[in-house]
Amino acid sequence: MLIGIIGAPNKGKSTLFSALTLNEVHIANYPFTTINPNFGIAYITRECVEKELHIKCNATEVCKDGKRLIPINIVDVAGLVKGAHEGKGMGNQFLNDLATASAYMLVVDASGKTDPNGNPCENYDPLEDVKVVKDELVEWLAGIIKKHMKSIEKRADGINALYEILAGLNMPKAQIENAVNACRLTSSRINWPDNEIKKFSGLLLDKAKPILIVANKFDVHGAEKNYERFKAAFNGMTEWCTAEIELALRRAAKNGLIDYKPGAKSFTIIKKELPQDQVSALEYMQAFIAKKGTNVQNILNRLVFDILNNIVVYPVEDENKYTDHFGNVLPDAILIKKGSTAYDLAALIHTDIAKNMLYAIDAKSKLRLPKDYILKDGDVIKIVSAAKH
Repeated sequence: MLIGIIGAPNKGKSTLFSALTLNEVHIANYPFTTINPNFGIAYITRECVEKELHIKCNATEVCKDGKRLIPINIVDVAGLVKGAHEGKGMGNQFLNDLATASAYMLVVDASGKTDPNGNPCENYDPLEDVKVVKDELVEWLAGIIKKHMKSIEKRADGINALYEILAGLNMPKAQIENAVNACRLTSSRINWPDNEIKKFSGLLLDKAKPILIVANKFDVHGAEKNYERFKAAFNGMTEWCTAEIELALRRAAKNGLIDYKPGAKSFTIIKKELPQDQVSALEYMQAFIAKKGTNVQNILNRLVFDILNNIVVYPVEDENKYTDHFGNVLPDAILIKKGSTAYDLAALIHTDIAKNMLYAIDAKSKLRLPKDYILKDGDVIKIVSAAKH
C-alpha cells in the first residue's frame, strides 16, 4: 500500500513525511524545497492479538507494549500550484509518482499564514488550497483520458478501454464503471466533451483515491477556527495535526533525550542535563500534547483502517501454538481489505497455497472455516492447503 502526501508548497508536507518516517529530508520555510519525490516507510498501529490470547508474540521489532506496528509506504511530492497541469510551478509531472497510491493526505496550513505559492502571509483562506489541489488532480486525470480519446472512441467496450488506460493508476474496473454510470455517460464509443471528462475524473478520483485533508500547524493561532470550517466543508474528511511537534518529539526519542511513543499525550525526559532552550521547548511541547497530542499517528491509522477499510489478520501454521513453520509466535500481521475471505488471505501468502487450498482454521476457536469465510479484524487463521510450503 502506498499513501501519497500532497498539497500546495510550504504547508508542512515534508515535515509530516519526516514525522511519519523519520527520514531526513530537506525542510525549509520557503516554496519548493521538495523537488524529487521522497519515499519512506511509516507504521500504522493496532492492538496486538497477543493480549487477547494471553501470550507474547515474537515480533519484537514491530510490537511495542502490545501495539503492533504495520509498515505502510509513503511518498511526499513537490508542492502543487494552480496551473500546474499547464506547467506552472514544478508542473504536474511528479503526479506520476502518485499514480499507484491508494489514498492521499492533502496537507494545508490551517493557520492561514502561507499563501497559495507557499510564501509567508497573513489571513489566507486555507480552504482555497484544497480547491486548487483537487482541481489540479482532476485536470491531471482528465488530461490522461483526453490524450487517449481517439483510441477510446473506437471501442464499443468503453469501460474496458478506460480500464486498460487507467489500470496503471490503480483504478479498479468496478469503480470506473460506477463513475461512468453515476455521471450518466455513454460507455460505448466514448467521445465525451471536456466538461464531462472532468466531471467523470473528479468522481472517479473521489472513489478510487480518497483524500483526507490534513489541517497542519494546529498549534498556531487561527488554525483551530479554520479546522471547524474544514470539517463543515468536507463532510468530516479532515484531521488536524502538529507535524512539527511530532517530528521534534520523534527525533528527541531517537536521540535518547526522551521516552516518547508516537501518538502518546506525554513523554519522559531521559537525559536530565539539557541546554535551557531545549528544556523550554520540551516543556512547551509537553504542555501542548497533554491536551491534544499531535494527532499524526491517528491520521495514518484513520486513513488506512476507517477510510480505506482495512483490517489486520494473523496467519499461523500451528493453530494450537499460534506459530509459523519456525516456531515464531504470531510473527506476521497482514493488512487486508474488509470483506476479504480466507481464500484471499491464502492468495496473499502464496498463489500455490491459494490454488490448492482446502479450508481454513480459526486458531482461536479451532473451528474449520470454508474458503469463502469472511475475515474479521484480529482473526488468527491457519490455511490448510495441499500445496507444499
